[in-house]
Amino acid sequence: MELRVLNYFLTVAREKTISKAAEVLHLSQPTLSKQLKELEEELGVTLFIRGNRSITLTEDGVYLANRAKEILSLVELTTSNLLQNETISGKITIGAGETRGFEFIGSVIHQLREIHPEITFQLHSGNADDVLEKIEHGLLDFGLVINPVEMQAYEYLQLSLEDRWGILVNTAHPLAQKEVIAPGDIQENPIMVSNQSFVDNQLASWLGEHFEQLNVIGRYNLLYNASLLAKENIASILCIDGIINTDNTNLKFIPFSPPLTAGISIVWKKNPTFSSAAKEFLRLIKNISRRQPF
Repeated sequence: MELRVLNYFLTVAREKTISKAAEVLHLSQPTLSKQLKELEEELGVTLFIRGNRSITLTEDGVYLANRAKEILSLVELTTSNLLQNETISGKITIGAGETRGFEFIGSVIHQLREIHPEITFQLHSGNADDVLEKIEHGLLDFGLVINPVEMQAYEYLQLSLEDRWGILVNTAHPLAQKEVIAPGDIQENPIMVSNQSFVDNQLASWLGEHFEQLNVIGRYNLLYNASLLAKENIASILCIDGIINTDNTNLKFIPFSPPLTAGISIVWKKNPTFSSAAKEFLRLIKNISRRQPF
């Protein structure tokens, strides 16, 4: 399977027709059709359903499209990091969950670019499970994750930063009158919870006997869309503080009592084949972490 043909396939999937894709790729329609047919024969699957007006992907086609994007992205990143001169340059890829701890990453990026202005960055937002999977597959150099997560398979640096858990509610919700939330306060209230692995265990430990009475009506990956449900007073959102700005809104964040906090770690693959840019980034992080308590 050639990278060139993968690019052809993704272009057709994006443009929905052979004619438009051929125009974008500066190929003749017969040539493009032949390449796609040979790709299907090579893989032994049908990738497209060819309609009168447009082309749609089969289930196998959707799977290949997702993987092809990852493959071409990795090739682009590798090529970018190898095409260097005496100046340290290249792209560093960083994944992160929603945490105010990313301000630390921002300060590292600022300092690194002052030294090496040719270095660029690509950011990916996702929960810890998503970030760790992409690190494992070589699609991310580093991840900033909210603990607890399973990190035996990775190198990591625990930051002396913590996020605080609580609940995000509409100001018209009865719980909005409270300044802190105790374990018994949220039972039977409709809530949404992060779908990150290990979060349930952490909440179960904090809630104790009240965990069984938790009325979970949904789960979220990233917080912003879930916060819109809280704005409509559909549900309360179990989340960490500082991600959603509640100033001049109908939302209120209320911390848990006793406090429930989560540590933050920077994670990378064991025995990585880092670019010189990524090596500089890691070196700077380690130096800063030794000097500062954050």
